[in-house]
Amino acid sequence: MSATLLVDGVERIAVLRANALGDLLLALPAIAALKRAYPVARMTLLGREWHAGFLRGRPGPVDEVVVLPPVPGVSGPPGVPPPPDDVYTDLRERHFDLAVQMHGGGRASNPFIRRLGARVTAGLRAPDAPPLDRWVPYVHYQHETLRHLEVAGLLGASTSDLEPQVAVVRGDWAELNRVIGHLPRGLVAIHPGASDRRRRWPPERFAEVADRLGRPVVVTGTEEERDVVDRVVAAMKRPARPVVGELSVGGLTALYAACDLLVSNDTGPRHLAAATGTPTVGVYWCGNLVNWGPLTRHLHRPVISWTTRCPVCGGAGADPVMRACGHPDASWVGDVTVDAVLEQAWDLLR
Repeated sequence: MSATLLVDGVERIAVLRANALGDLLLALPAIAALKRAYPVARMTLLGREWHAGFLRGRPGPVDEVVVLPPVPGVSGPPGVPPPPDDVYTDLRERHFDLAVQMHGGGRASNPFIRRLGARVTAGLRAPDAPPLDRWVPYVHYQHETLRHLEVAGLLGASTSDLEPQVAVVRGDWAELNRVIGHLPRGLVAIHPGASDRRRRWPPERFAEVADRLGRPVVVTGTEEERDVVDRVVAAMKRPARPVVGELSVGGLTALYAACDLLVSNDTGPRHLAAATGTPTVGVYWCGNLVNWGPLTRHLHRPVISWTTRCPVCGGAGADPVMRACGHPDASWVGDVTVDAVLEQAWDLLR
């Protein structure tokens, strides 16, 4: 911690991180570092409805969640109408001492942060974004956890705890028991979905991994991923329990905590399982590994695809992100073998 960067008299901190599950989890080490640097301050996450439900009553650095209405480019798509001025009036009346932008490059989020009236603003800044009082440059290829820790460092906060941690609470276990019931020993979870279909390993390979591990298996997914979950279960020779849209994020937290291993694509549920302490094997496209891969290897093993061109048309995709080329369903991780994933899975299970 740098005492010279600490801000005096901080009682209220706002952190903007109003996006998806993996985004929140990889920001948690930085939010926790801020909480340790300012232990008497009330930590407010400016987020979405699901953040409020997941974090309510859960031990951790966040004291409260303020659910934002759709704000263009912040908590809603760029085209939504701007919220009424009352939204900013209400937020300014909270008298934040620090307003911290951990939401992205800042083209839309930095103006939002600047309207909160905080004594000090800090965060990320892409070349096309307005500045904050304290900022670090947003460059695409940087690990998200380290990116946010740099932001926390602007305010004198630091940590050596790089992997996110999430507590499993009594309500999570109660939901899991109510919805799923008794779980067998030695359970392994498979998560074959991902919001970007190019990050999805072929479902029949997940099925082969699950069969060859010889363990009881649950296959998890969101409602939007039901089709790929069904394909994995249908391709398996052993029985498996699909869990699709049945559990809240809290219930899913308990399910992963009860498993000996998760095998997954690069997606939020891998980060969630890891945050409970469950070992994970993740199938990663090389570009995504830079930003989203696990930072430690004792319990978490990425298996990496080095594909840099679309497998269908050969279109380049590695600079700076996987570019749309008209083949959004083509897997960019198809060169990862079943044996490579199994090698890491067996090692973790031993």
